[in-house]
Amino acid sequence: QVHLVESGGGLVQAGNSLRLACTASGATVYSHVMGWFRQAPGKEREFVAAINWKGSSTYYIDSVKGRFTISTDEARRKVFLQMNSLQSEDTAVYYCAARPIRTVYYVVGEREGYRSWGQGTQVTVSS
Repeated sequence: QVHLVESGGGLVQAGNSLRLACTASGATVYSHVMGWFRQAPGKEREFVAAINWKGSSTYYIDSVKGRFTISTDEARRKVFLQMNSLQSEDTAVYYCAARPIRTVYYVVGEREGYRSWGQGTQVTVSS
């Protein structure tokens, strides 16, 4: 089991930036792929981005490509989501999640493949 704690959410104006951080702990942290999901009011939780700890593989949904960047600090067990050019549509609770590397039945963007979740951090973008 991996324990995850997010930080860095807040209120920003459209066009500005925000960086989220996720601190991971547990004996099997490095056996997981790390992801960010978000959930807006009245909507399903959706995949945003994912990365392996070495940073050699990254994944993004189309709506954030070119604006968001996911990265890791492997030694400090942290995962970051740099969000630039924020839009009102990015308003949501953002969750950090961990997916066992050997997950077979779900692709990286499917929430069912993620076994550990943080408590979430609110991001609000005002227009």
